[in-house]
Amino acid sequence: MKKRLIVLVFALISLVLVACGGEDTVDTNEIKVGATSVPHAEVLEEAVPILEEEGITLTIETYTDYGLVNEDLSRGELDANYFQHVPFLETSIAENDYDLVNLGGVHVEPMGVYSQNIESIDDIEVGTEVVISRNVPDHGRILALFEANGLLTLAEDVERSEATVDDIIDNPLELEFSPDVNPELLVEAYQSDQDALIAINTNYAIEAGLSPLDDALFVEGSDSLYVNIVAARAEDEDNENLLKLVEVLQSEAIQNFITEKYDGEVVAVGSEG
Repeated sequence: MKKRLIVLVFALISLVLVACGGEDTVDTNEIKVGATSVPHAEVLEEAVPILEEEGITLTIETYTDYGLVNEDLSRGELDANYFQHVPFLETSIAENDYDLVNLGGVHVEPMGVYSQNIESIDDIEVGTEVVISRNVPDHGRILALFEANGLLTLAEDVERSEATVDDIIDNPLELEFSPDVNPELLVEAYQSDQDALIAINTNYAIEAGLSPLDDALFVEGSDSLYVNIVAARAEDEDNENLLKLVEVLQSEAIQNFITEKYDGEVVAVGSEG
């Protein structure tokens, strides 16, 4: 009986040691980052071997729905995300009370306006429909782009990044803005509504084979304020692995990759963002 008791005790001790050893083998240098497929996930894939050299394993979780990425980050299902610009992050925080922070900018995706049948700004007719994303943070950006191309005037006292359709004070072509399409469906709207103007986010445009430089009627310049960033939970603001991720994405190697891969359709900004 005594022997059996001793064996049982040793077995229990062994189980405890194995369990403790299991905890020690957890890869604390693994980070999971949420991203949309183009260009974000492609850029992250390029960063994987560089991070491996630093002892960091990067896992990429790809999304098509903007609305889920910050939610999953806030819940702890991701360590960081890379898919959004600062106004989108700020709106997401305000609407959902997320405790998220901007760790740094990487690139700009210039917003473009496309049409199947309208070939130039001069061909835009009175009453043309303008299909835009239902994402409120994009509205001011799009309206400012239309204003920059002489198609409308916004109230002087309105911050352009926060402008809405209600802030239009002069609309000579009586453009009809329809802000009720999910961003991932804008390309479908472009394909089906051939007489409309469609403002499409560059990541979705590129994924559908559209070039902001060659196919858009007009497009933002490289001085756009809408820099795409890496975001994380506030508690991880000083996380060394996440800071190294940002450092790698802002490095010359990755910035050159962005410039060469997308040929100006995605603009590298590095640490300036």
